Amino acid sequence: MSPIDATQLTADLIRCPSVTPEEGGALTLLAGILGAAGFECTRADRGGISNLFARWGPKGHARTFGFNGHTDVVPLGDEAAWTMPPFGAEIKDGFMYGRGATDMKSGVAAFAAAAIDHVRDTPPDGAIILTITGDEEGDALDGTTALLDHMEQTGEAMSVCLVGEPTCPDKMGEMIKVGRRGSMTAWFSVTGQQGHSAYPHRARNPLPAMARLMDRLASHELDQGTDHFDASTLAVVTIDTGNPATNVIPARCKGTVNIRFNNTHTGASLSDWLRNEADKVAGEFGVAIDMRVKISGESFLTPPGPLSDLVAGAVKAETGVMPVLSTSGGTSDARFVKNHCPVVEFGLVGRTMHQVDERVRVEQIDQLKQIYARILKDYFG
Repeated sequence: MSPIDATQLTADLIRCPSVTPEEGGALTLLAGILGAAGFECTRADRGGISNLFARWGPKGHARTFGFNGHTDVVPLGDEAAWTMPPFGAEIKDGFMYGRGATDMKSGVAAFAAAAIDHVRDTPPDGAIILTITGDEEGDALDGTTALLDHMEQTGEAMSVCLVGEPTCPDKMGEMIKVGRRGSMTAWFSVTGQQGHSAYPHRARNPLPAMARLMDRLASHELDQGTDHFDASTLAVVTIDTGNPATNVIPARCKGTVNIRFNNTHTGASLSDWLRNEADKVAGEFGVAIDMRVKISGESFLTPPGPLSDLVAGAVKAETGVMPVLSTSGGTSDARFVKNHCPVVEFGLVGRTMHQVDERVRVEQIDQLKQIYARILKDYFG
């Protein structure tokens, strides 16, 4: 049979309007193609989110290569600003345009195509699993986590996993992600006593307390980085009072910080530090400070070794570029997979992801397929 055309499959997926949480036909399309090639396909939908589990080969095999990706995409933004149809998958000057072209329908298409060709041409002694979610760009509560729960409940397991997120900053093949920083957000609410601005001694102003707290948090050096991670960062992202009057000291003020942290911290240890700093400021200013925290993901590292060597070797063989091992960037669904098996990430150049006129260089789609194909060949060979 003819090889699967990863470029055409990318175009077909882009034409599915799968803005989170809409499935848009993308997973139905993939299930049909994978099912026809002998993959056992199961929907693991949960909480209104569509997810696809697909396996070729025996369940529970000691050599099971896994792939994780997503077909959901972020909203279009200003649709009038697009110069090409956002769900048209039209090609111009060597680029295919469309929402999800880079992040990450091309990656899903490239791996699906490589996997189908591999099991047709050289059926491996082992199994291949694809876990494709429709909730990576959303809250991620019922996406990859639902797929992993489904696998645990049904006795499925991956030995290793590759997440196909776009990992290369500028040039194809230049970067593999072997870990990710943790991410957390803290919301603070300072409550004082409202009063007239001409009589500040009769009020208890929450604003200086908030300013002091935000300054202390932002000025604090969390760490100096590690061998594999840059230094952790804390950003003050908003301070709000909602006070339109210049002669009124408000009763409340709210502020929010976001922290991206390396593996010298945990979400719990940082939460304790934030609470301690808030309590100090509350005591100094005689105000009450409430805090709410959301930990989006803990930091993790897959130590350089057999899996990263496997992927790096395939990238070097197909591109001539030896990729660096990095933990930079935001979060990805690898933060969930890490609890299941060793995981690394490799995919396309991500310069236009989430932008207006998102696009992928057409030649790189097939190049990515060839890299994934070599990874499978080397893994099972």
